[in-house]
Amino acid sequence: MNSRPPAQRPSQPLPEPSTIPLNGWHCGHYFYRFRREVMQSGLSLECQKQLEGALGADAELKNERQVSYWVSGHSADFCVMLMDPDPAKVDGVHQRIMAPGLGQFIEPIWSFVSMSEVSEYVPTIERFRDRLIAGGADPESPEVAAKVAAYERRLPMMNEQRLRPEIPDWPAACFYPMNKSRVVGANWFSEPFSARNAMMAEHAQSGIAFAGKVSQLISVGVGLDDWEWMVTLWGRNPEYLREIVYKMRFDKASAKYAEFGPFYVGYRAGAQEILDHCQLV
Repeated sequence: MNSRPPAQRPSQPLPEPSTIPLNGWHCGHYFYRFRREVMQSGLSLECQKQLEGALGADAELKNERQVSYWVSGHSADFCVMLMDPDPAKVDGVHQRIMAPGLGQFIEPIWSFVSMSEVSEYVPTIERFRDRLIAGGADPESPEVAAKVAAYERRLPMMNEQRLRPEIPDWPAACFYPMNKSRVVGANWFSEPFSARNAMMAEHAQSGIAFAGKVSQLISVGVGLDDWEWMVTLWGRNPEYLREIVYKMRFDKASAKYAEFGPFYVGYRAGAQEILDHCQLV
């Protein structure tokens, strides 16, 4: 009788410990209000310079992607969105804003920590071809071959935009967190992948109508924050943000399975524009 333990398969070497993701970037959304009740007048020049440095003037703090907005409504005065491979650089901007000096006049309202990703619902080349055939296309037709080839060329660029997005220089933006429902009768995570994939394909199709009007980033907060995803929408006009959110809520993936957190809408602005808008200079 052979009593030797079964041979162990050689394992893959573990990556070196690091705060830098193997795929994607760290992402931070930070929302603030000015504590006018403790101000005797507007912000001092020193505090204004501190805000300007945090929002982009200081090279050592500058993230790969960094943009700020003044926020409409009473829930916040301004927000900053940051993306970088290094989480210390992302959080460093927040720490600079809250540091002594300016920090006594700032109240953090809300934040969301996430990472960029390529969703499991982004079709592979094979799944893209299968969708065409399922829609009635002839698998041997030149049209199918041409569409598959075009998708294969686009896919690397599309995935790059999901992982390391270029932020459009558009005036309006909308931010909100979301979960997928786990309630009885509408548990997203108990549905088979094929059903979830079909619902997300419908959801994506609704968004295609807004190409050139709205740009979107979905970053994942699973294991990092209270909500599972953060949705960032940039719009050429705020009207397009209202329209896309309204239209996509009727898709089954949203209407039955989505849970939404607080919504914030902002308008792109640098530090001086934020101070001017908030009447603090």
